[in-house]
Amino acid sequence: MKENVIQVKSYAFALRTVKLYKYLVREQKEYVLSKQVLRSGTAIGALLKEAEHAQSKADFINKTNIALKEANETSLSANVTER
Repeated sequence: MKENVIQVKSYAFALRTVKLYKYLVREQKEYVLSKQVLRSGTAIGALLKEAEHAQSKADFINKTNIALKEANETSLSANVTER
């Protein structure tokens, strides 16, 4: 079976998100935004996995759009913590 590039990348992103969370908590003592980054960053892969088993094309599009929103939220939260 062929490797799913989106799954591989979302899994790698989730791992990087967890590392970022650990860094923010340990080194920066940032607890609130770090938890949000962790939640939204790891939700992307779960949503994309759910989209694989969508009941219809519309359901697939909806789930992937929600994953995109989580990615945007992760990006915004991570940018705020860098300041």
